[in-house]
Amino acid sequence: MAIDKAEKSSGTRHKARECALQMLFSADMCGSTGETLTRDYWDELGDAAIDDKTREFANELAIGTLENVVAIDDRIRTRAEHWRIERMAIVDRNVLRLAVYEFLYRDTPDTVVINEGLETARRFSTYEATQFINGILDAIKQDLKKAGGDKHAEASTS
Repeated sequence: MAIDKAEKSSGTRHKARECALQMLFSADMCGSTGETLTRDYWDELGDAAIDDKTREFANELAIGTLENVVAIDDRIRTRAEHWRIERMAIVDRNVLRLAVYEFLYRDTPDTVVINEGLETARRFSTYEATQFINGILDAIKQDLKKAGGDKHAEASTS
């Protein structure tokens, strides 16, 4: 029974990340943020069958990413050599933003962050993008590892 519960929790978090990515995509396209973004997403696009806990996690990820997008984009720029964030595909840059947000501001294990980012990229982007995203996320993970264990201190100095 415990395995079923863990799998369900994992699946709902994965679904929340996909919803957060869709919200970030929408924010990139329309410029909406915060409560307006999340409300409009759930009213117009969100799956009505998604439970409140999953919705809450998706909202936290999307809003947290947008609130910290400058620091997150700066972190991505350090490893996206020869790529301006504005020139990246919208899906790819938002997969990166979401993953870097979790690296810096959440207690999600780094391997989970990378795996979830890659799974999301496989679903919403291309094979080549998955390789690109993997390279950038792995490099950022290594940078954070070299800088020390305190993710939150690292994030606040960025």
